[in-house]
Amino acid sequence: MISDDHEAAVQRELLTLSLANNDYNNYLYGEEPAPAPSMSNPGIIATTITKKFLSACRTLETGEIVKDGYFTLFEAVGALEIGDSKMDSGCLAPGETLEETYNVNRPLSAPEVLGIIDQLLCLEMAWHLGYPLSQTILTSVYIEALVEPASATLQEADFVRNRKTPRDPMTTVLRAYCLGLVRTCADVLETIRDELYYEEEDFVTNTYRRNLMDHFDRYEIRDEILSAKHTLHGLRAKIGTDMTQALSFRLELRSAFLRALELIEDRGSPDSLQIPWYQMHSVWEAILKLPGLAKEVPEAFSTKLQRKLASSMPPRPIVTLSFDEAAKHFKKLCNDAIDAVKILDYHDSQSLLNFVFLFQAQKPQPLVYIRCLVQNLLFKDMVLLDRLSIRQVMDDDLSIVVMPAHELLDPNNDLVEAAPHSARFAMAHQMELFRKRAAQAYIDIFRVLCQNRCRVRRMLCHLIQDWEQVQLDAEDIDQLLQVQMDEKPLAYQSQTTLTLGSEPGYSLPLSSWAYLYKLRLMEWIVQLGFELEVYAPDELAGMYWYLSHLAKTRAQHVERIQAFTNHRFNELRSWSSSSTSPSSHPKPIPATPWISPTQPYHPPRGWPVSISSSPIAPVTTTTSAAASSSSAGAGNNTSGTSAPSAPSSTSVVTHHYSTTPEASFTRSLTYLRSTILDAAITWEFADTVSVIYTLLSRLSLITPPPRPYGTDEQRYEVRMKPFQMVSLPEVPSYQTWKGHTQGVGVGVGVGVGGQGQGDGDGDGDGEKEQESAKQLWEFATQAVGQAKKAFVVLEGLGEREAFAGGGGAAGGGGLTCNTFDSAAAAAAAAATATTTAPAEAGFSSTKKAQEQTQAQEDPAATTGRGNHNHKRWMENVGRYKRSVEKAERILEQGIKKAVEMMDAEGKTTEEINKVVKVKVPRSEEVWDRGEHWWWIVPDVDLEDGE
Repeated sequence: MISDDHEAAVQRELLTLSLANNDYNNYLYGEEPAPAPSMSNPGIIATTITKKFLSACRTLETGEIVKDGYFTLFEAVGALEIGDSKMDSGCLAPGETLEETYNVNRPLSAPEVLGIIDQLLCLEMAWHLGYPLSQTILTSVYIEALVEPASATLQEADFVRNRKTPRDPMTTVLRAYCLGLVRTCADVLETIRDELYYEEEDFVTNTYRRNLMDHFDRYEIRDEILSAKHTLHGLRAKIGTDMTQALSFRLELRSAFLRALELIEDRGSPDSLQIPWYQMHSVWEAILKLPGLAKEVPEAFSTKLQRKLASSMPPRPIVTLSFDEAAKHFKKLCNDAIDAVKILDYHDSQSLLNFVFLFQAQKPQPLVYIRCLVQNLLFKDMVLLDRLSIRQVMDDDLSIVVMPAHELLDPNNDLVEAAPHSARFAMAHQMELFRKRAAQAYIDIFRVLCQNRCRVRRMLCHLIQDWEQVQLDAEDIDQLLQVQMDEKPLAYQSQTTLTLGSEPGYSLPLSSWAYLYKLRLMEWIVQLGFELEVYAPDELAGMYWYLSHLAKTRAQHVERIQAFTNHRFNELRSWSSSSTSPSSHPKPIPATPWISPTQPYHPPRGWPVSISSSPIAPVTTTTSAAASSSSAGAGNNTSGTSAPSAPSSTSVVTHHYSTTPEASFTRSLTYLRSTILDAAITWEFADTVSVIYTLLSRLSLITPPPRPYGTDEQRYEVRMKPFQMVSLPEVPSYQTWKGHTQGVGVGVGVGVGGQGQGDGDGDGDGEKEQESAKQLWEFATQAVGQAKKAFVVLEGLGEREAFAGGGGAAGGGGLTCNTFDSAAAAAAAAATATTTAPAEAGFSSTKKAQEQTQAQEDPAATTGRGNHNHKRWMENVGRYKRSVEKAERILEQGIKKAVEMMDAEGKTTEEINKVVKVKVPRSEEVWDRGEHWWWIVPDVDLEDGE
């Protein structure tokens, strides 16, 4: 039975639907509504159904509905929209007019024109932030009058068509500004539409059938702006100097914006493309110095204009930004555009990838237009950076990562005609086949990084499946190529695990390249999960352990690549030191990855450095015994790897712009060494943070919330779902993952902190006993100590060594693609370089000598004029370092106290909770305090008196 109260409530609701309910109408409109129209018509028979309707409703059970078969959802929603001011754009309040009555021909004072221009600028920045034109620029009465109806000529484009009287001077100024604004919007829309973006999620490109004057030449509009500036200067005595300057600066700003968009379309040198953006930045600074002159004209903007737009959206309010907010966004737009253009200053493929990654990882992220501008500069007409082919960049990357000075990259192979038994023709054919299969996946990395951060992670999850297929195809091609090259297998010793490979293997360069990229993408997916707060606090221990697992796998893989590169480098040196003629060399070594020696070659700025002026010492391979003694002499180094011996005083590396094979090997070996450093840093610090959360969970300082609708294993499957389609590396079992999150077998595995230790990732880990809280604390303290030491090496990397070239600086190539992962085991990375030549391994030890040499050859390399890419890289390293220091601090204070209370004093978890307080910060808080949001180090505080 329905209660009386419920029945009364239903009746009240239904009464509001009655057209005769004057009380409700008075409530809506605040006054007596107009009388209902007469229904007397021969074709209409009116019947009151209110009582019958209420009576029928009483017979319905709760949840029951009666609907006519012909009364569809469309009619239902339409009935709700009619007469509702929030849904019906044609619904007028009493006394309201349908058309906007503002007179665009009325005389305007200078402060009013300035106020309208400033409001248009605020609306423009709101549009750049992603709001539609219908809520921003098209709410201006002046803009609507200018663009509708569309004009055939620029002179027809006016607020008043077929004007009979001369235009007011202030109206002339406003018209010129509006013309520039509308054309700017057209160019911005064209750039965004041509690139990858997400409609309504990133940006709304709907113009609602309004013509944005893209058929007018920019020069004509800029002439109108220039004419308006002359008009202004003639009014200086009337309106005052400050007002004249304020209006003139805004016109100059609009003209410079048009010029900037025009140059980007025409292309040119990075320096020329930056000039208009620098102009806009300086003009904007001048505008901010003349505040308080504008007078707002709110009646010049109206939501009624939305009724005229070709849109099915209900009327929405105008998006209003304050002038200070708009100023902040506009200034960032200019700064980001200046930096984005510097991407054209190509140094090498790894510096390019670092530039895109670090540029897009800013907070706040660059606006959608800037992200699409980067894509435009990268890929317009499938020509990379407006001058390079995809093959050139891919070959450069292959040369850096796996195949320095390799015969497979020799461009002369393409000149060999087809022959039944021609090895070089077969190599060229197979390499071209591989490039075609891998090109799209390679380009997609850059495109994905240009999306918003949520989309980056989502798209990377799909992209690793593409790289999985590229790796499988590359394995087949590698097997065919090793037959053509008559390659011999090689056995190598792992410096990471200090174990000898089980059996000799082949280099497999193409599949190794693909596998390395796939591993990096997998790490990014996990790390972006921390940034985007995908994981709950009680899941952080497991996900940081999995990140460590991936970083260890990457370090082992790069070490394998390094072994084969060193082997080929030894062969090159043996050929160089032999007395035989060059014709006796068994295989040709190309000078460059892609430029034929018969063609004129101008090396790009930052091309790999040469060691031709330094003595080439023989390459030595450190044995495990030597590694142990070296590590013992290097201080508290428990990495299981040894630091390189210091080079002699004559082994000073001199940097040149050179394309010799030695230079190619120098670049590749330094990149590999830096990549191992990066991987060691990542796994050391990931181990640290994982163990910190394991300790806090064991001490009940972090407790999982109740989850009645799921289990831990189900959540684990969800977290690992992006990686289930990947064959290698295999996803650890749930038992293995759970064991590590509970502190089972911690420290047993591939790691800098574990000399000669096994993998420890098998399913048998679950049967081992948990480490004590003290043992876990000791392990974490040791790992974070190694991470901190690594910054001695990491912070010393210059532009070349960090592969942070580009960004407008002179100087060159650099090394480490994963510059964003920076934080651990300096000794480990240095030790893994012991298989390289002393001249290579001694980069850190001979840094001062190198800097002196660089200062002579390239003064910009050692001055404060360094490039923005390297500055961003250093800022990123600084955030990593602060995260490491915080982890070390909480381990030595709050967590140490909690462990002592449990192990030594026998306190219960309840008693510990009274003394130690833990808070897991949000990623935004981590970033705002100067740390890196990929490392969510908890806040651990002691109560007063402890």
